[in-house]
Order: sequence, then structure tokens, then C-alpha cells
Amino acid sequence: MVTDALLAWLHYLAIFGLLVPMAAQAVLLRPDMPAATVRRLANYDIFYAACAVLVLATGLLRLFLGIKGVQFYTPNPWFHAKMTLFVIIALCSVRPTIAFIKWRRQARHLPGFVPTNQEIARVRRWVMIEAHLFLLLPLCAAMMARGVGR
Repeated sequence: MVTDALLAWLHYLAIFGLLVPMAAQAVLLRPDMPAATVRRLANYDIFYAACAVLVLATGLLRLFLGIKGVQFYTPNPWFHAKMTLFVIIALCSVRPTIAFIKWRRQARHLPGFVPTNQEIARVRRWVMIEAHLFLLLPLCAAMMARGVGR
């Protein structure tokens, strides 16, 4: 019981950690952002990726070592919806990550580099899609945990 509770706690911490860089990116991606923001965005993206890996790792630990186990979750359609949603969010994060890497590289060669407002808006749109899809994850988790649809 204690192991299950600790795994749940670690999973929740990783999820909350994931929200921080996502929110920071949404806030920082504004028209006419200062040049220093380019580096900050890239750093937040690294933190975002690390948290996403932790969310996945702790989720897998809960799946295989938690009290309910694989037999409870895998037949549940909400489990599959949650995993699919997680993958879609991860795929949506690829474009911002590529942009942040490109921007950081350009900023190294051109001090004071700032992407165009059009580029910023395009990347922000992807971050906002991620954030809005993220809102569906707790719904899937709640339905899944209660065995709805089994």
C-alpha cells in the first residue's frame, strides 16, 4: 500500500512539474519578446522533456508495480485514451522543441536574435494546443481509475 501511494505521489509531482514549463512557454511566447527569452524558452523545453520522461516512467511504474496492476488498466478504454492523448501531446511538442533549438542556435551566432512575431505565434499555437489537450488527461485518469468502461 505504501509503495502504491509513493508511486502515485511521484507521478503527480512529475505531472505538476510538467505544467510549469508548459505554462512558462505559453506566457513567454509573446510578440516582440526580448532576446533573453530565447534561451529561457529552450531551457524550459529541456525541463519539459525531462518532466515528460518522469511522467512516463512513474506511470509505467504504477502500471507494473501498483496495486491495481496491468490487468486492471489494459482492458480499460480510458487507459488507451489517456496513453493516446499523451502521445498526441508529445507529438505536438515536437514543433516547439525544433523551433527552440533553432532559435537558440541562431541566438548563439547573432546576439540579440529574436524570432519574428509570426514564428512566435506559430510556436505558441502548438504550445496552447498541448496545454488544452493536457486538460483532458485528468478526465481520462479519473474514468480509468474508477474502472469506467471495463
